[in-house]
Amino acid sequence: MKAKQIAGEKAAEFVKDGMTIGLGSGSTAAWATRKIGELVKEGLNIRAVPTSEETRELAKELEIPLTTLSEVRHIDLTIDGADEVDNNLNLIKGGGGALVREKIVAHESKRLIIVVDESKLVKKLGAFPLPVEVVHFGCDKALINLEKLGCQAHLREEGDEVFNTDNDNYIIDCNFEVIDNPEKLNTTINILPGVVESGLFINMAERVVVGREDGSVEIIE
Repeated sequence: MKAKQIAGEKAAEFVKDGMTIGLGSGSTAAWATRKIGELVKEGLNIRAVPTSEETRELAKELEIPLTTLSEVRHIDLTIDGADEVDNNLNLIKGGGGALVREKIVAHESKRLIIVVDESKLVKKLGAFPLPVEVVHFGCDKALINLEKLGCQAHLREEGDEVFNTDNDNYIIDCNFEVIDNPEKLNTTINILPGVVESGLFINMAERVVVGREDGSVEIIE
């Protein structure tokens, strides 16, 4: 069994009857969603808020009952992936382009469980380029302002086109190499004009479920 699948299926064990849950985006979180779909078919009673249109389609295919953020008072538990996880459980997310919806759902969740394979664990964030979602208007100026923070930045493309998020925004990927103070950087980025949200998730994860290639699972709290 692959490391991503091990992590995703293990995290699904935290879902209990009657919960409202957030369904994360990305390949590892998709394994959790598939397992939750199996549990629903076996009688698990839940409702779910997807964090991306891709996740919504997967959940519909699995016949997981869906709801929206505006229809719920809170989310009991969200299971989501990450591109990097540091020693303090701070995260870089947004490699798939869903970081704004993921952050909103995470903020409204009582608990956030992150699922990753062991390659995503790092001492310090930054080797993975930090995604920053920006509005279309003035995106070139946003890119320049981000580079002033000490990174190499580029507008994300998909094929021959500029990548568009589910929110109809652009993403600028910022290569900092090492981020010494993620909390400070997150605040600095988020006050820049034109920025919607950064892919830094600070002090949000309750625990991280790590799948390893040897078939073992580690839970970091």
